Amino acid sequence: MIEAELKARVHAPEEMLRRLEERAGGRAEVYRDTDYDTSDRALEARDEELRVRTVHGPDDTRTVLTHKGAGVDEESGSKPEHETRVEDAEAVHAMLRGLGYVPAIAFEKRCRNYAFEARGRRMLATLVRLPEVDGTFLELETLVAEEDLPGALGDVRAVLAELGIRAEDLTRELYTDAVRARRGG
Repeated sequence: MIEAELKARVHAPEEMLRRLEERAGGRAEVYRDTDYDTSDRALEARDEELRVRTVHGPDDTRTVLTHKGAGVDEESGSKPEHETRVEDAEAVHAMLRGLGYVPAIAFEKRCRNYAFEARGRRMLATLVRLPEVDGTFLELETLVAEEDLPGALGDVRAVLAELGIRAEDLTRELYTDAVRARRGG
């Protein structure tokens, strides 16, 4: 499946929060992400990602292992995504290190997630703040088959517009790059 996703900078976070709450109840979660790569950054060179994410929610903690393939849409950066829930986060970290992967970066995201149906699609809107990065972001995504990507991205853009996001608010900036810049490397 392809994660048809667009990300935008949010200039009025309280207003966005209100608009999202009108669509669906939100769920506050803290993501602790560790991105892995080879020592020569081969995954990054191929535009791929390998991540272990531990999600701390109000009722549970879960860990997900994710691989994102190279982007299939230049404008949005949408990528094929494969993920699975794992029972033992420490074991997965140890396995990846044992296979020769090294932690490339680790950081925290504070999120509020909203799952809803729009334009005939299941969508997930995530309002994001990173303690190390200024600003608030909105991610809107839906999972689709590759042949449906153009239509899905059109629907994502339309829902973002309904939420008050303008084309000039969209960004392809990666959180990993923003965190690295903030840390001076």
